[in-house]
Amino acid sequence: MKTVFGKGTTDAYVVAKYASKWIRTRTVSDSLEPRWNEQYTFRVYDPCTVLTIGVFDSWGVFEADNVNKETARPDCRIGKVRVRISTLETGKVYRNTYPLLLLGHNGTTKMGEIELAVRFIRLSPTLDFLHVYSQPLLPLMHHIKPLGVVHQEMMRSTAVKIVAAHLTRSEPPLRQEVVLYMLDLDSHAFSMRKVRANWFRIINVIAGVIDIIRWVDNTRAWKNPTATILVHALLVMLVWFPDLIVPTLAFYVFVIGAWNYRFRSRDPLPHFDPKLSLADTVDRDELDEEFDTVPSTRPNEVVRIRYDKLRTLGARVQTLLGDLATQGERVQALVTWRDPRATGIFVLLCFIVAMILYLVPSKMVAMAFGFYYLRHPMFRDQMPSPALNFIRRLPSLCDRMM
Repeated sequence: MKTVFGKGTTDAYVVAKYASKWIRTRTVSDSLEPRWNEQYTFRVYDPCTVLTIGVFDSWGVFEADNVNKETARPDCRIGKVRVRISTLETGKVYRNTYPLLLLGHNGTTKMGEIELAVRFIRLSPTLDFLHVYSQPLLPLMHHIKPLGVVHQEMMRSTAVKIVAAHLTRSEPPLRQEVVLYMLDLDSHAFSMRKVRANWFRIINVIAGVIDIIRWVDNTRAWKNPTATILVHALLVMLVWFPDLIVPTLAFYVFVIGAWNYRFRSRDPLPHFDPKLSLADTVDRDELDEEFDTVPSTRPNEVVRIRYDKLRTLGARVQTLLGDLATQGERVQALVTWRDPRATGIFVLLCFIVAMILYLVPSKMVAMAFGFYYLRHPMFRDQMPSPALNFIRRLPSLCDRMM
């Protein structure tokens, strides 16, 4: 981490935080393979919480005689590990070596490894322990009078500064940069890398829904006639016995969960994932933008290029928001008589549907709709449906936008 008298050296110490309890190990001086062998106990108040362990390089060994603390060099980050308590099995000892990764201007750097042994012991009764999962995460007043996002960020920033000021006066003291790193004060800063990573996370979440939609389209297209016939049989059973719908869905979710138990994660403990964070494929200029201060200290030409890139991204977001607003306004236009002919057609169709549902049993209607939806492609038109064409022709307020 630093060079002293022509020799590379590290004076490492570890800081661990859980809830309001902070601990700091002793500093192992002039060692590239420090061994602390220290054991600590944290009282877990909620299993859905995180234990944070950070490793730092101390400059206090060389600055013991430095009276002016303002000119003291900050302790350097080596890396940290997060452990979510709810992912730990009760009574099991998790002992493994975890990489210490640090993201900087030059990309991801492996600063070293840390060996940890973690064990979660439950002392409370089982029912009390499971009851915690049904409790609210925040106090009652937050749900009665919730704060806005701006006020939450202001309170969070103020709380971090108060905690940092308090820990700098504790014994042993923790420097401000250490506390800010442990509390992730800069985690909400703008980053194109995080924007793309969050977008891929959303795609990964809705991948299951996309697979279901693709399966429904394949079933409608009769690509597997056997599966389509079985879906028809399932439709008949659920329509004539509607009481089986909810139990069938619940049993289906149970089967999925039981099946996925075989493929559950076998990792000793989850740690930072560079692939998920896109830290290995990020552009160097985007990293420089991510670690730039506010206001920017880069040349005007660099700031102009970044601003133009941000405007391009903003234009795409603007188009997406406009399309969503247009679709919502078209749905509202069904009953607002902005287009008298379209609203008249829709209201008349609603009246006809109501009369049919009053006279015809709902099971017959559901059966007819299901068989019509799953009809063979040879009986289906390749053009969009009349209902979709009707929606697309409804007016919206985009005509009034300047």
